[in-house]
Amino acid sequence: MLSYDLPVAVNGQKPSPSAMSTTRQSLSLSPKAVRLSAPSLSNGNVANSVTTANGVGYRHQPKKDHHIWLVTGPAGCGKSTVAQFLANSFHLPYIEGDEFHPQANIDKMSAGIPLTDADRWDWLTALREASIHELDQGNEGVVLTCSALKRKYRDVIRVAPYFVPNIHLHFIFLYAPEEVLLKRVLARQNHYMGANMVHSQFDILEKPTVDEIDVLTIDVSKSAEEVMEEALDRALDTMASIRDNNQK
Repeated sequence: MLSYDLPVAVNGQKPSPSAMSTTRQSLSLSPKAVRLSAPSLSNGNVANSVTTANGVGYRHQPKKDHHIWLVTGPAGCGKSTVAQFLANSFHLPYIEGDEFHPQANIDKMSAGIPLTDADRWDWLTALREASIHELDQGNEGVVLTCSALKRKYRDVIRVAPYFVPNIHLHFIFLYAPEEVLLKRVLARQNHYMGANMVHSQFDILEKPTVDEIDVLTIDVSKSAEEVMEEALDRALDTMASIRDNNQK
């Protein structure tokens, strides 16, 4: 049985203690906390089990892989554009993270007031649960957007594979210099995220580190078409690599 008293590695990641503490609190309140039990693991991969009958072994095929694609990055980086493109390319459901903010969060951002960690926990948990719900409906994967500016925010989502077997979680981190994203936000119309919020996001931004091996970083200073093409190519390469490892 998994213990939530200490961080447990998922996709090679170890959530930070502060994120795990928040996650434990939210899980105790969540009706979706009861999930399928995880299968036996061998070297981080789902092991094929063998059942014998009359001395004859029958190897069970592992369950099909499922993928959560979380497109992250500061305001103006094109999260929604890239996420919708990937969802359409893979024929997967798409979750717009901004739509899961409670009205109190929207009111604060509209007034130019940065969100605190406390403002974000329920939002992050809701996004994680919504992603798992889509997989529960039989979808092979899901694509969603979430700024996930701090590592502990990303760690909240990293808990998802604890509940459903054969989930592979991937972050696609879109990044460009602050001045580039500021120009893009200034060009937006009728969006609650004002240009003054861009600087506040960069103030708290924790770029993914090299040990966050589930993160694909893409420079979005180039054209939208180039960014979408790179995101798709790297997603396809990632899935191909997982398939190859499963066949070894």
